Amino acid sequence: MSSQLVASLIAVAIILLVGFPVHEFSHALVADRLGDHTARYLGRLSLDPRVHFDPLGAGLLVLSAITSGIFIGWAKPTPVNPSNLEGGRRGEAAVSAAGPVSNLVMASLVAIAVRAVNAFNLLPPYAGPAQEMLWLVLNYLVIINVFLFVFNLIPIPPLDGYRVLLGLVNSRTAWQMRQYEQYAMILIVVVFLLGGPIIGPIGEHIYAFLVGA
Repeated sequence: MSSQLVASLIAVAIILLVGFPVHEFSHALVADRLGDHTARYLGRLSLDPRVHFDPLGAGLLVLSAITSGIFIGWAKPTPVNPSNLEGGRRGEAAVSAAGPVSNLVMASLVAIAVRAVNAFNLLPPYAGPAQEMLWLVLNYLVIINVFLFVFNLIPIPPLDGYRVLLGLVNSRTAWQMRQYEQYAMILIVVVFLLGGPIIGPIGEHIYAFLVGA
């Protein structure tokens, strides 16, 4: 097993234990602040990875780490009752945006460490195997969070980007868009199979910007 694959799997484990819980907690926190306490009542206003674990989404993230350079996965969706939210569709858009934004924030914070390693010339051949592995894991943490940010903001149901877009368009357009919700799983499969040429370059540009590559 190559060091890059090991590093990517370590990063995936960290995402499952930290990244996904932060993503879903962000949804729950914003919803709670806007008046919907559904997630709080169901024990989802938490950073405990066990309450956010989704076997299919986690398995897909691991599979994508092994088979491709594009990381796609998800945690258990945070329960939200839009009728309780302040601001109507705008409030729902804010709740939906909170998750992907948390991924971008996490990517940015880890990217600071990557930039520091680069700035102080702590890369191979100056570093030993442990330091090199740490550097690879940090890079993969940036990459995975960036791809999750991009993936989740794709404006198709049931992804967060769809709810964000619903909050930005007028009521008539939002009503028309809701007709596509019945095709949610088909659209997800299409994105997984054909979205690489679009998601990949966008993610790579954001990654390069964050780490200064």
